[in-house]
Amino acid sequence: MAMGKILSSGPILLFLLYPVALVSLPADAAVKRYQFDVQVKNVSRLCHAKPIVTVNGMFPGPTIYARDGDRVVINVTNYAQYNMSIHWHGLKQFRNGWADGPAYITQCPIQNGHSYTYDFNVTGQKGTLWWHAHIFWLRATVYGAIVIMPKQGTPFPFPQPYRETNIVLGEWWNNDVEEVVKQGNKLGLPPTTSDAHTINGKPGPLFPCSEKHTFAMEVEQGKTYLLRIINAALNDELFFSVAGHNMTVVEIDAVYTKPFTTQAILIAPGQTTNVLVQANQAPGRYFMAARPFMDAPLTVDNKTATAILQYEGIPNTVLPILPKLPLPNDTAFALSYNAKLRSLDSPLYPANVPLKVDRRLFYTIGLGINPCPTCLNGTRLTASLNNITFVMPHIGLLQAHYLNIKGVYTADFPDRPPQQFNYTGAPLTANLGTTLGTRLSKIAFNSTVELVLQDTNLLTVESHPFHLHGYNFFVVGTGIGNFDPAKDPAKFNLVDPPERNTVGVPTGGWTAIRFRADNPGVWFMHCHLELHTGWGLKTAFVVENGKGPDQSILPPPKDLPPC
Repeated sequence: MAMGKILSSGPILLFLLYPVALVSLPADAAVKRYQFDVQVKNVSRLCHAKPIVTVNGMFPGPTIYARDGDRVVINVTNYAQYNMSIHWHGLKQFRNGWADGPAYITQCPIQNGHSYTYDFNVTGQKGTLWWHAHIFWLRATVYGAIVIMPKQGTPFPFPQPYRETNIVLGEWWNNDVEEVVKQGNKLGLPPTTSDAHTINGKPGPLFPCSEKHTFAMEVEQGKTYLLRIINAALNDELFFSVAGHNMTVVEIDAVYTKPFTTQAILIAPGQTTNVLVQANQAPGRYFMAARPFMDAPLTVDNKTATAILQYEGIPNTVLPILPKLPLPNDTAFALSYNAKLRSLDSPLYPANVPLKVDRRLFYTIGLGINPCPTCLNGTRLTASLNNITFVMPHIGLLQAHYLNIKGVYTADFPDRPPQQFNYTGAPLTANLGTTLGTRLSKIAFNSTVELVLQDTNLLTVESHPFHLHGYNFFVVGTGIGNFDPAKDPAKFNLVDPPERNTVGVPTGGWTAIRFRADNPGVWFMHCHLELHTGWGLKTAFVVENGKGPDQSILPPPKDLPPC
């Protein structure tokens, strides 16, 4: 499909963006090969120049293009001073956790001067996903889109757009992000918030020195455009809107949805949303805008990033119109928007929701305070699931599992919190210590799992976007307050719930997900707010091998990075 015509201040490196199909496979599959050079480059935004880590010198990095059924081979060579690993967010990686990418979970990182080849098949997936660094806070600048087209001859289940454009939302810090984080950790406090949000790496003209750092796309009157929207921000859920134009949501997290029309979308870090936009307004220039949603008493970078949707033939001197975005704390919009998301559930694209549950899990999400003799107040903010703050190992958990290396982790993560309490009542500010451990949950192959994620008011309630590696899951229920196991399951949607890889747990509420554990391996599950992941808001599932020939973890590749 043709790309949207992009108006941009920088050169467009098409030769980096479009891979060559090198090998013909059966049917219409191909091998798509990429070279990713991780390198430091000086970049200027907001009147500040600084060195940032990039892929191929691009910010954001190159887009990966593939078709359902293709094999994708990406050789990553690390020329930066930091260790590096890259996660292909939302790709299921059947039996092939070695290509999943989270550092110290499925691999040790790629060290300076070394390479690792991520080699994986795209099977039964199509739509918009993305890739990002999965170590430290390096995904602040190391990220890009993944566009998976349907098999040749398979149309979209919605009107064919005239063109399409990637809209990747991000964050920008004027200072070195790794230094910002180190400073916060030293004090035991959150690091400073970002200085701007960005759209395709550019903050837009509402920021200083940003006239030339504005993304623009040109449209033709009467034509329909597909926007592939990705939230690559580290810590902010974002509203996104196009002035004067409605959007029709047709896909989330690379799964088709029942289309609905909206003036704004809500998108959490890690999520993707595809929308159709018709260029049916008076020809002019219209701002596309993104700003945070935060309905808890916490500080965020609440500035608005903008890009421009420009009708053909309209001069750049015309001032764009700003959209009306929901207010930053508009909980009602957030809840009603998420309630509209439904799987397409058609004969071609069924929603195979597990109706029988083999294993019920209940995980509380909490903030905490642990002693820290070297920190400013002698304490450090921390985060936990079921009161356990996850401790990262020094060897990949998948290797430890596959090679049966003892002493790296224990498989005793509790199915329930250690004690029950009024999770979302008055703020709890006493007894905030958490237990530390590298504790995983073992899941039988092909069993069905229901997991309820419950926010708590330890220090404060807050919204948390959770990402499960290796799987999609169905979001069967959500609510405000405490989950009631006697009453709430009766209200679950088991017909056409949204299918995703990243879900927001509402502030002071809960979310219930279901999935079938048919992908053996060690699969990370964590809050996609980088701040909370760093504080320990994460765990992993060990999904055991099945008995069949295609139900075991594949052997590790020869070039798997050493620890």
